[in-house]
Amino acid sequence: MLNLRIVKAHRYFSIPAAVAGVPILAVCIGGLIPLVYLSIKALSAEGTALMQIVFRWRNARLFLNTLLLTSGVLVLNLLLATPAAWLTSRMDLKGRHLWTVLCALPLAIPGYVTAYALLALGGNTGIVAQFFGTSIPRLSGYWGSLLALSAYTSPYLFLNLRTALLGLDPNLEESARSLGYNHYEAFFYVILPQLRPAFYASGLIISLHVLGDFGVVSLMRYETFSYALYTEYTLSFDHIYAAWLALMLLIFTGGLLYLETKLLNQVTLHRAGHGTTGQPSLIEPGAWGIPAYLYLSVLIFLVVVVPTGAVFLWIFRGFDVSALGGLLEALIGSLSAAIPTGILCALLAVPFAYISVRHPSGISNALGRVAYIVYAIPPLAFALSLIFFVLNVVPFIYKTLLVLISACALHFLAEAIGPVRSSLYQVSPNLEEAARSLGYSRVQSFFRTVFPVLIRGMLTATALVFLATMKELPLTFLLSPAGYETLALNVWSYTTEAMFAEAAPYALAILVFSGVFVGILIYRDESPENR
Repeated sequence: MLNLRIVKAHRYFSIPAAVAGVPILAVCIGGLIPLVYLSIKALSAEGTALMQIVFRWRNARLFLNTLLLTSGVLVLNLLLATPAAWLTSRMDLKGRHLWTVLCALPLAIPGYVTAYALLALGGNTGIVAQFFGTSIPRLSGYWGSLLALSAYTSPYLFLNLRTALLGLDPNLEESARSLGYNHYEAFFYVILPQLRPAFYASGLIISLHVLGDFGVVSLMRYETFSYALYTEYTLSFDHIYAAWLALMLLIFTGGLLYLETKLLNQVTLHRAGHGTTGQPSLIEPGAWGIPAYLYLSVLIFLVVVVPTGAVFLWIFRGFDVSALGGLLEALIGSLSAAIPTGILCALLAVPFAYISVRHPSGISNALGRVAYIVYAIPPLAFALSLIFFVLNVVPFIYKTLLVLISACALHFLAEAIGPVRSSLYQVSPNLEEAARSLGYSRVQSFFRTVFPVLIRGMLTATALVFLATMKELPLTFLLSPAGYETLALNVWSYTTEAMFAEAAPYALAILVFSGVFVGILIYRDESPENR
């Protein structure tokens, strides 16, 4: 019986374990060794100094600031995204698909670009002063960070809630209606509890973005763990306190991951019967049509028009042709990191997806989670740990493009695994068996039957990672070679000096590239063949 199981497992194992295991092992080592070294660095402080580093009032203040910002962004996102998701999925509005695309467009606007736009509105030389002759206070600190991060992260909650609403069993709402509930009561008492997994998953993603953010909080001068980590690393000599700040940030992140897991374990939403398929009937707007259109219009104005409008206004009022040379150099710098990172992540995602789909087990699931664990590490903390490791183990590659691409690939690999895994689910294992029966080797069978189907998912993965790398700031800021310029670095550096006209061309280039890729991805998701 044991031999039979071994033979059966061997038949379905189309790629040798060594072939898939090498890149997986490399990712595990690359993602976890720097963290081990960060712990060693933090614990190198002696007893008295260690107590002074850990138990100081500044750490409590950083924790409180970070917690307040994370909580505030989550609450504001609930107010912004929840009504928008319900209106675009359940109300029969004109141009529903257009409203959906517009609500998702902030994905193309990095948080630091939104922060740039908010800063550019105020002050004596701001846009409001130039057009209306009166100045308004320049947003900064907590409220500036709150608005910029909420606008940037709102699509994560919007898209998750909209998907969950479209996937609910229509019988739930119909049963509630038969019991005397109107549409809005049915939403609050029946539908809303069913959306808890979407709320939890989105809340985790949004929280991870807030914890890992460096661009917004540094521009707004709001001191969180990430901002303090950056200043401590740049100003101190021994970097022990910086290592401790990184560990505290990781503990904070780990706490959120644990909380999300516990909350999801308490959710039981499956039904006893089979239910029915189909979409629920759309609600006629009626008297609520004007408030619905007004709400969506105000939301789009705040999260899309304001940041993009500020960029265009500064382009028209302060554009200098001489800036095109620097723009081209920065664009080449961004592409030189984004293109190889996107391709590398698409290739690395194949063995991770293959192991998890074809050979599910405790070990394969644990290996697959490594990429998500690395992704959950705030970028600034990950970059700092990588710097410590590289300087002490392989100092000759410090501040090279190789380190930057490797770090971005490790960090964004989790975004590439999903599309590749979805494509792999569409391939029957019988195809590989048929190829094997024709005399092909395991590797040949894979490349002739499976790999062609994976190309579509790999292209989507490449686009996702390319988009993320083009917008990436913390990893690029700490790991890029000397003299290396990117669009993100120039937006951040010019904005910190209040040089908004100089930053505008670089912000516009990011918006154009990000908007094109977000549009392509949304179009693919909305196309009939992908539904």
